[in-house]
Amino acid sequence: MALEFGSPVDTHQAPQPAHVAIEGRFCRLRALDPARDTDRLYALSHGPEKESQWAYLFTGPYPVRSEFDAHVAKIASGTTDPVYWAIADRDDRAVGWLSLMRIDRTHRVIEVGSILHTPALQRTPASTEAQYLMARHVFETLGYRRYEWKCNNLNEPSKRAAQRLGFSYEGLFRQHMIVKGRNRDTAWYSMLDREWPARKAAFESWLDPSNFDAAGAQKISLGALMARVAGRGA
Repeated sequence: MALEFGSPVDTHQAPQPAHVAIEGRFCRLRALDPARDTDRLYALSHGPEKESQWAYLFTGPYPVRSEFDAHVAKIASGTTDPVYWAIADRDDRAVGWLSLMRIDRTHRVIEVGSILHTPALQRTPASTEAQYLMARHVFETLGYRRYEWKCNNLNEPSKRAAQRLGFSYEGLFRQHMIVKGRNRDTAWYSMLDREWPARKAAFESWLDPSNFDAAGAQKISLGALMARVAGRGA
């Protein structure tokens, strides 16, 4: 019996992500600017819900403001791994951030993570569009083969978000990390380059102005649109 080794793959290396502005209709992704963004991001991320907002992130919250300032300065200056983008509204005011991380240029695998969703971003079209813009950038501009989403298995909102955004659940890595002195079992999700065209179509159908009524409410959910395309490109 002939041995199977998997299908041949172009072995070129993917490029290193760099800070470029990525424009959308509801938001834009751009480099973090500590001088411009720190005050606003601290105010948005350290309100009454700060404990739950930071619960599953690797750092925070920051009761000492200078420590938050130092953290923003550090992540804004990073150009290797992870690479952070501010999520800004159409007036270019930062309302959150996300990063590309665990970057494997050889195998063309990359993860989106360390996402800060402030209350100004939560449950808005901009939140979804930011994920669409980054996925499009990863697959179409940078040419990665595999796009990952990982989260604490206790983080039910993040797991629901992964599935809503078109990621496929792959399994549970038990005792994967120690975060803030506690065990983390990690739920793994992925999206592949061959799946992206169908996922992209679902994103663009959801983001289309015709999918929102006069009050701004969606007519068809992204989850329903993703379910329609789940069998395509798999």
